[in-house]
Amino acid sequence: MKEILDAIQARTESSGGSAADRAAEFAALRIPESYRAVTVHKDETEMFAGLATRDKDPRASLHLDEVPVPELGPGEALVAVMASSVNYNSVWTSIFEPLPTFGFLERYGRLSELTRRHDLPYHIIGSDLAGVVLRTGPGVNAWQPGDEVVAHCLSVELESSDGHNDTMLDPEQRIWGFETNFGGLAEIALVKSNQLMPKPRHLSWEEAAAPGLVNSTAYRQLVSRNGAGMKQGDNVLIWGASGGLGSYATQFALAGGANPICVVSSEQKADICRRMGATAIIDRSAEGYRFWKDEHEQDPREWKRFGKRIRELTGGEDVDIVFEHPGRETFGASVYVTRKGGTIVTCASTSGYTHEYDNRYLWMSLKRIVGSHFANYREAWEANRLVAKGRIHPTLSKVYPLEQTGQAAYDVHRNLHQGKVGVLALAPAEGLGVSDHELREKHLDAINLFRDASAERTDKHSRDASAERTDKHSRDASAERTARATQNA
Repeated sequence: MKEILDAIQARTESSGGSAADRAAEFAALRIPESYRAVTVHKDETEMFAGLATRDKDPRASLHLDEVPVPELGPGEALVAVMASSVNYNSVWTSIFEPLPTFGFLERYGRLSELTRRHDLPYHIIGSDLAGVVLRTGPGVNAWQPGDEVVAHCLSVELESSDGHNDTMLDPEQRIWGFETNFGGLAEIALVKSNQLMPKPRHLSWEEAAAPGLVNSTAYRQLVSRNGAGMKQGDNVLIWGASGGLGSYATQFALAGGANPICVVSSEQKADICRRMGATAIIDRSAEGYRFWKDEHEQDPREWKRFGKRIRELTGGEDVDIVFEHPGRETFGASVYVTRKGGTIVTCASTSGYTHEYDNRYLWMSLKRIVGSHFANYREAWEANRLVAKGRIHPTLSKVYPLEQTGQAAYDVHRNLHQGKVGVLALAPAEGLGVSDHELREKHLDAINLFRDASAERTDKHSRDASAERTDKHSRDASAERTARATQNA
């Protein structure tokens, strides 16, 4: 792996040489027999049995293993992974919810002799990467060794006609690194060549790896005609607007001339939304919204109070689009507050998959619920193109080494993060891989927005802890002086 890393770093630092020279150089590199990868193990799928979801700890289930390099098939590429990131599907995989992913691998393995490679007793996870192509299989013409790439996570076979208007409708559509093996949280990844896209040249490896899944998902869900088809002037309610998915939805709304109403859970997250340019913000914790009376019954009065607050922020208008992903906790409120004829577009359901809502507010007001799942290649390409042009920015807040992927997943699972949490794979340090410094300098504040917010949060916690220690020391010293004075008296 050292030889591969040295070649990548030397190529990044040098602007000389032709594409053909670069391809020949990387094609001549020796591919190692094995590499390090973050895995879950098939024989551990019951390790969290009986525990509540919140108590399941990815740090216990995620392993860093040495695994063999997979066979390269037609239409595929091996990529040296410089950096990756953690998505919620990695959390689901790590806690074996809603079910272990090995069932996905078993079904995929039955499809063909080639896909049988994926059915293993370990699952290499991860649905994002930024890196460099090492090898391409037969039939790959658009990419060659040495190309700097990012990968989207749509894996399709396209042998059925169903997928040829929208590849997301392919019966064999899967999410790479979740429903397939050999994902991006590793030093080498196996992808289909039609997952590859050009790496944005003004971003570091870890920054380029961060948008991937969530950026493409937000694009289809909000912008694409396959989703909500957002237009200028739309009021868009965005749940979790500073989170991994919502932060990109907020950017798309602002860049597209819409008005995002950002729902967050703390003042710090509200401040991030303001820095992105949003002005209509609801801190649901500070304002005390409780959409469920108890585990079984929702509270329509809270829907109404929430709707009233939205109209205060929009000049009396209801929202045209609700960008839904929490699911069970918020869905009843989302259907209620959408304007007549409006759209609720939904994916993920991170608070629960069983959605409940009052159908009178849907059917009698001609609202639509649209299901949205990741993105097709064209949508992912358009979303990445906007990143490459500096119109949409990574929302990376913190980066861990590959060895600490369990902690990174834990942060996401427990909502301890802002935006995206990155993972360095082969990259030896942060900040490497930038080749367009002029464009980077132009957008540096936006690129670092979530990093700066995370640093400020850490500083505040440190100051608070220091103040608490100082206060305790003062109290202890005062008590000691009082005790001495009493004793002397």
